[in-house]
Amino acid sequence: MALHALAPRARSRAELHTHLLSRGVDETNAAGVLDALELQGLLNDLEFAKIWTESRQRQKKLSKRVISSELRQKGVAQDIIDEVLMAVDDEDEYEMAFALAEKKYRASSHLADDVIYRRISSLLARKGFGHQMMARIMNQLRLGDEQF
Repeated sequence: MALHALAPRARSRAELHTHLLSRGVDETNAAGVLDALELQGLLNDLEFAKIWTESRQRQKKLSKRVISSELRQKGVAQDIIDEVLMAVDDEDEYEMAFALAEKKYRASSHLADDVIYRRISSLLARKGFGHQMMARIMNQLRLGDEQF
């Protein structure tokens, strides 16, 4: 059951533990299976967190704050989350957020400025970016209006 659960995507130890318990496996057997999978290298929360972070940033363009929350929900330890997110460069995150905002700006350029900025700030908020980053992006977009 554990291997079948790991086939579609990597999972955290806590996720797999919950899955096994929901399938009727008793606590002792579930812990033994999880320990064996860790020894074989098939279950590793650090690798899971790295893969999850990279995937969510690349595909969904999510902020470190949202990714941290998702990893916590998946049962990853806070020290692992901190280690993985420290590897994410703040400037890379800013560039990703700016690219999102720029795309929205181009798609909304026919609208009034206040509507454009409201839509961009809403998009960035949904992706989990903070107010300081939003303000920096908005200022940069305002200053560069003639480029678009």
